[in-house]
Amino acid sequence: MAIFSAAISPAPGPYTTIYTSSGTNAVVCLWICNTATYNPSTPSTGLTYLDVHFVKSGSGASTTNQVVNQLPVPAGESVTFDTEKMILDNGDSVQLYTPAPYNLVATISVIPV
Repeated sequence: MAIFSAAISPAPGPYTTIYTSSGTNAVVCLWICNTATYNPSTPSTGLTYLDVHFVKSGSGASTTNQVVNQLPVPAGESVTFDTEKMILDNGDSVQLYTPAPYNLVATISVIPV
């Protein structure tokens, strides 16, 4: 099993590629953490939205491969996707997008199949 982590940011493009498969691999779990500090007096401060795409090799992120659309992730919270497994072929990727503020980090766990 291997893990990969990255901050989700718009550079160099609007999507962050968290993982590109080398061979055939299964995504076991994807964790997203909002690193902003929660403030109970202004609970919407630091709120960030998340898009997740599973992208076939040679393609780009689009609405046809989007599996999560604008999921709200409050400051100080984490989201985990671990119920279903996704099989990726060589060159397929997991790409994430968030608008400002850029305070989401992602960790993905994969195993070869």
